[in-house]
Amino acid sequence: MVKTRIAVLISGNGTNLQALINAQADGVIKHGRIVLVVSSNSIAHGLKRAEAAGIETAVVTKKQCGSEEAFEQKLIEVLKEHNIELIVLAGFMKILSKNFTREYAGRIINVHPSLIPAFCGKGCYGLHVHEKALEYGVKVTGATVHYVNEVPDGGKIIMQKPVRVKKGDTPSVLQKRVMAEAEWQILPKATEQVAWKLMKEKAATMEQYEINDIGKLINDNSYVGRGIVIGRTKGAGKAAIAYFIMGRSENSRNRVFTMKDGEVFTEPFDESKVEDPSLIIYAAIRQFENKLIVTNGDQTDTIYDHLEAGKSFEDALATRTFEPDMPNFTPRISGMVELGEEEFTYKMSILKSMCKTGGKTGRYYFNYESEPGLGHFIHTYECDGNPLPTFRGEPERVEIPDDIDDFTNNLWKYLDEDNKISLYVRYIDVKTGKYEERIINKREG
Repeated sequence: MVKTRIAVLISGNGTNLQALINAQADGVIKHGRIVLVVSSNSIAHGLKRAEAAGIETAVVTKKQCGSEEAFEQKLIEVLKEHNIELIVLAGFMKILSKNFTREYAGRIINVHPSLIPAFCGKGCYGLHVHEKALEYGVKVTGATVHYVNEVPDGGKIIMQKPVRVKKGDTPSVLQKRVMAEAEWQILPKATEQVAWKLMKEKAATMEQYEINDIGKLINDNSYVGRGIVIGRTKGAGKAAIAYFIMGRSENSRNRVFTMKDGEVFTEPFDESKVEDPSLIIYAAIRQFENKLIVTNGDQTDTIYDHLEAGKSFEDALATRTFEPDMPNFTPRISGMVELGEEEFTYKMSILKSMCKTGGKTGRYYFNYESEPGLGHFIHTYECDGNPLPTFRGEPERVEIPDDIDDFTNNLWKYLDEDNKISLYVRYIDVKTGKYEERIINKREG
């Protein structure tokens, strides 16, 4: 089952964020994955913590948005772009409105440095909470993780942990002890608890969803561009990978797939007609150890080189952008299968322009655990157009049949006859590593 996608919202140093990052690395958070850190402060040190952990970051400030309403709307847009399912507030110095909390009802949690209902509500944050606790003379304080609603600190309690107040405590000393003995302990545990709950709910919902026949998805769509499919066969326990290319210009159509030592390359069919080789000639599929890489460009080599250097799929793509082919700014789509002894996982990514004139790169990553009969399909464009509209949203769910020829023929049959160029499909036996493959090149009949 796919893990719950988590965004952590911060405003400052990010100590609670670091506790979550550590817990994820240690396996405490195992049913969720932190895929995004958003800060309301452009110079928050927590952003550096996220970057060091290879987690994508975003900055959304009221100053850049102009109003609280615009700020929340922008925040929602960023969260939806990353398909966020659970929001964890970790030192996020903003009170969220009813509109926002209803948008994510039951999917926002917060850690507060007291035992709610003591020392909470509007104005009670940071050192102020510990000042009040000491002024009141309590012998025990602590921390609370709770669901977030429109009432500050008013949502249902998920978890609490007490901490003793010691003689001679100052607000800052007490703050540090509460963080170390309570906040950093219960926030990861509560995050895992809610992530597990949301994952189970999603699994129950997914059973009601139809898994698409890929032929129906691409039928009557004249231009989906280049596409990658990764998934698992229904009953044979095989990993399935497919990559196809389409083209509208003569330069794009002058291509075929070739095999060299188990790797797949795009090459010109007629070298005398090549206009621009930079975007059409590349290694499409390469293997590094137990990892099979498939992309629509020379980022295949980038990923391979980074893996060889001990770095990650995400590290590699952080160095790349979308293609510079104005006005389309073709997205770079990538996938990687990591084979285990009997199971496998896979990743997919799309790097795309954030605006119609190019600009900054949006980097989106998707991580999947293999499920029998289920695959995911990502492609560069929504449909034909001028300029071409970029693919949006999460990779589409598609059925993966047991027979490689059924899958290959179904894909090739429904790709647009005028624009399809080449198709490659590989089925890998997960236990043995042996594979079978199919190549179809239109220019070779």
